Amino acid sequence: MKLFSEDECPADADFSGRQLLVLGAGYVGEALCRWALGRGINTTAVTRNAETAQGLAELGVRTVTADIAGHDWHTRVPEAPDFVVNCVSSGKGGIEGYRHSYRDGMASMIAWARARGCTGTLVYTSSTSVYPQGGGVRVDESASLLPPASERAEILIETESLARAWPGRAFILRLAGIYGPGRHHLLDALRAGEVALAGKAEHRLNLVHRDDIVSAIWCALAAAPAVSGQVFNVTDDQAVTRAELVTWLSARVGCAMPKFESQASSGRRTVVPERTIDNARIKSVLGWRPLYPSFREGYRQILGA
Repeated sequence: MKLFSEDECPADADFSGRQLLVLGAGYVGEALCRWALGRGINTTAVTRNAETAQGLAELGVRTVTADIAGHDWHTRVPEAPDFVVNCVSSGKGGIEGYRHSYRDGMASMIAWARARGCTGTLVYTSSTSVYPQGGGVRVDESASLLPPASERAEILIETESLARAWPGRAFILRLAGIYGPGRHHLLDALRAGEVALAGKAEHRLNLVHRDDIVSAIWCALAAAPAVSGQVFNVTDDQAVTRAELVTWLSARVGCAMPKFESQASSGRRTVVPERTIDNARIKSVLGWRPLYPSFREGYRQILGA
């Protein structure tokens, strides 16, 4: 898996023999484990999914099947890994499930780190949904998080606050809308022959390819010791309107351009505010550059695969 291009963060840093603990081996976490294995890193993953655990174990990942919000995993992982990445997802269970996975999971991690004397570097993957700003504004990491955009955003903000109590260095990566291999709902809708799509055509989307998230995580882990833990937005270089993205995809799939409905899909929990997320800080501080700077490069990779 190629994750870095030239002039980026130190992809050639030697991490062989180091210890990595990944909590939450879902879409991003599994890709992270695969990348770590390729670099000779001793990798342990904690996941609730027994099937995922089995698949990772077959690759050579040490796996622990457990709920990170609990405490039974505390004695089943390396005591003081060099790197810890929390990329857990909410799973199911409504707002209580959200709170359990994110806030309670991070609280359990902090308790474990303090009890075990873990001072390795932490990366926590949060979300740009913590920002309440809309109206087409440009949003960087200095933007206010108040008032919370939703109850879920409030939980993520609480989780970020807990992450700052990590006894070592902690980076918070706020991820834009994630897409990549096996995760491309608009492309799936077009291939399925959908003639109407929910949402406004002119609404801008902020996206980031899965592999660019993995590279951002490694840029944070590889940061020089002098770089203190910070918050970074992780998104590609070009916010795109829903209409532009669907028009481009339709031409390549060879289907008719669907219509847009103004209301959000009934399956969506919330409507993401219309804005442009700024990624200048992570580029400046960590030297990160997206391998897929816009949706075009990212979807070409998906369609090519």
